[in-house]
Amino acid sequence: MSDKKKVLIINRRAPYGRSNARDSLDVALTCGVFEMPISLLFADDGIFQLLGGHQAKEIGQKNLSANLAALPMYDIDQLFVCESSLNTHGLASDQLDHNPTVVDQKAIQQLIQSHDVVLTF
Repeated sequence: MSDKKKVLIINRRAPYGRSNARDSLDVALTCGVFEMPISLLFADDGIFQLLGGHQAKEIGQKNLSANLAALPMYDIDQLFVCESSLNTHGLASDQLDHNPTVVDQKAIQQLIQSHDVVLTF
């Protein structure tokens, strides 16, 4: 049995305007380097991180798409998106990049309980 802690990173912030989104992806990639089991949950405004076509240069920011695209190279393929957040923002899962699994509140609770470490950004 692995002694590595399972880490869940919850992304609640929009992709730009603050460093939360970039920080969460940096943490995920760093944990991936150490082969820790990582899952990412996108909720609230964090779901906007999964929308394609960001025009980050227009606001003087670096696009997060490259960081998100790198996740599979670090064996990070457990991506989840909150169903109620999708509904709140009028989005459907097929509008999102990276094929996240849509989860309801009960599944989110189970997800949190099944991880050793939960970080929220």
